Amino acid sequence: MSLPLIALFIAAFAFGTTEFVIAGVLPQVAQGLGVSVPTSGYLVSGYACGIAIGGPLLALATKSLPRKTLLLGLAIAFTIGQAACALAPDFTSMLLLRIAVAVAHGAYFGVAMVVAVGLVREDQRGMAVAVILSGLTVSNVIGVPAGTAIGNIWGWRATFWVMCALGVAATFAMAALLPRTTGYQAKHAGLAREVRVLARQQVWTSLILMLMLMIGQFGLFTYITPTLLEITGLDEDLVPWVLLLNGVGATLGVFLGGKLSDWKLMPSLITMLGLQTVTLAVIYAVSPYPLPMTVAIVIWGGLNFAIGTPIQTRILAWTADASNLTSSLIPSGFNVGIALAASLGAAMLNSGFGYRSLPLLGAFAMLVAVLVALASYFWEARSNATPPLTAAAE
Repeated sequence: MSLPLIALFIAAFAFGTTEFVIAGVLPQVAQGLGVSVPTSGYLVSGYACGIAIGGPLLALATKSLPRKTLLLGLAIAFTIGQAACALAPDFTSMLLLRIAVAVAHGAYFGVAMVVAVGLVREDQRGMAVAVILSGLTVSNVIGVPAGTAIGNIWGWRATFWVMCALGVAATFAMAALLPRTTGYQAKHAGLAREVRVLARQQVWTSLILMLMLMIGQFGLFTYITPTLLEITGLDEDLVPWVLLLNGVGATLGVFLGGKLSDWKLMPSLITMLGLQTVTLAVIYAVSPYPLPMTVAIVIWGGLNFAIGTPIQTRILAWTADASNLTSSLIPSGFNVGIALAASLGAAMLNSGFGYRSLPLLGAFAMLVAVLVALASYFWEARSNATPPLTAAAE
C-alpha cells in the first residue's frame, strides 16, 4: 500500500469511527446531555442526513479547490468538530455539530475515492477504492470498540477528545504524504455536465445496485442483535463476538472485492450478487442454529463489502470526466440505502413479520440486483461503450 493511500485510509478510519462510535456511548451521551436514549438516537439519523444531503452540496461548492487543499480542509473541520462535540453543553449543539461533521464526512469520501484511483494505475483502481472502504470496516472492528471502551472508562467526552487526536494525526499524515497533484479531477466540468453523467446507464444502474445492497445488508443488520438473541438463541455475551467476526469478514471482503474489481469487474459483481442472494436465503434457513448462523453471518458480512467495492469502482470509472457530484453521491447513496433498509425492516416488523423474515427481504433485494446487473452488463456489451477518459489531474 502506497504512503498516500495510507494517509487517506487514516482519515477514512477517523470519519468511520466517529460515525459509528456514537452507538457505543449513546446511553452515556443521553445522560450527559439530559435527554432520553431515543431522543439521543437523532445523533445517528442526523449524521446520516448530513452525509446524504450536505456531502454532495459541499462537493459541488468546493469543486474548484485543489484536491489536497480540500482534503486537508475537511480533516481540519473533522478535528475541530470532534473537540467541539467533546465540549458540547447541550443536545441541540451536539446535534448541530454532528451534522456539520457529517457534511465533511460525505464530501471526504467522495473526494478521497476520486483521489485514490488517480494515484494508481488503471488496473489497481479497485484496490484503491478498497483501501478507502477498509477505513470504514476497520473502524467497526477496532475504532468503535476502542472508542466505546474509552467512553465506559473515562466518559463519553473522552471518546471525542481521542477522536480529535485522531483527526490531528490524519491531517498531518495527508499534509506530509499526499502529493500536491492528486488524482484525476474534472476541473472544468460545470453543473450541467455533472448532472448529465448521471444519465449514463452504468451510473444509475450502479446506484440502484447500491440501494439493493444496503437493503440486503441493513434490513437485517439493523436488527441483528434481537435476531441473534430471540431467533438464534445466543447468550447476550456472545453477540459482540459474532459482530466482531462479521467485521473481520467485512474487512477481508473489501480487499477481495478490490482484487476482483481489477480482474473482471462486472462478471465478478454479478457472481457475488448471486452468492449473496443464496447466503441470505441460507441465513433464513439456519437462523435457529447458532454455529451455522455464525458462519453464515461472517460470509454475509464479507460479501456485503466485497460487492460494495466494484459498485463504487464502476461509478468512478464511468464518471471520470465529471466526478464531483457523482463521487459525493456514493456515500449519500449508502446512507439513503441504510435509512431505507431500516425503515423497510421496521415496517415488516410492525406488520407482524418476525425477525426471521428480514433475510428474505434482503434475498429479494439481491435478486433484483442480479437482474439489474445482468441487464446493465449486456446493455453495455451491446453498445460497445467505453468509460470516459480521465480529465487532467490537479
